[in-house]
Amino acid sequence: MATSLQDETLVVANDYMDFCIGIKRTPPSEFAKAMRYMAKKVENKHRSSLHQLVETFCRYGGFNTWTKLKNFMLDVFGGESTSWGEILILFAFAGILAVQLSTTDEDVACSRRLAEMISDVLEEKQEWMIQNGGWMGFMDYVHTVKPGYSESPLKKALPAAATVAIASLLTGYLLKRTLPDLLPSSFSILKKLPGTSVC
Repeated sequence: MATSLQDETLVVANDYMDFCIGIKRTPPSEFAKAMRYMAKKVENKHRSSLHQLVETFCRYGGFNTWTKLKNFMLDVFGGESTSWGEILILFAFAGILAVQLSTTDEDVACSRRLAEMISDVLEEKQEWMIQNGGWMGFMDYVHTVKPGYSESPLKKALPAAATVAIASLLTGYLLKRTLPDLLPSSFSILKKLPGTSVC
């Protein structure tokens, strides 16, 4: 990933992790501001499913699972298909996990590790991000799905089909690859994702 793009990704990721754990400050860039807005909307839309997923992961593996979690994220987001929606889900998931870690005996510095993990995962998507305008492309996406987002409250929901599909992918991969002993619970979690069928 070009240095400027990689650096900006880490800035956005660090800011979002801090934002999630309650550190109040002015967003360091318009990209970070937009990520706060959009990723929180995704989290709110899939709050129950994503929170249950994070809680299950933490109960099963504790917090001594950084390599496993990173490999999982690389596996989920390492395919040919990439979208800004997938990236939003990645941020939303990591943000919830950051909150979980910050309310335990774990050091708040865990949020920094999560931010670095996000940056590493997105480094695998360097070609796609460059082809799609980098973080300026993300801003174009935000203004496309949320016209005037910076001037007015939320008026439209995120494209439901896209976010449901991505949330389903995230849930399914984590349960199958990271939590094999808890695979049956995937049915109850997936059924709570609107528009998702479980065969």
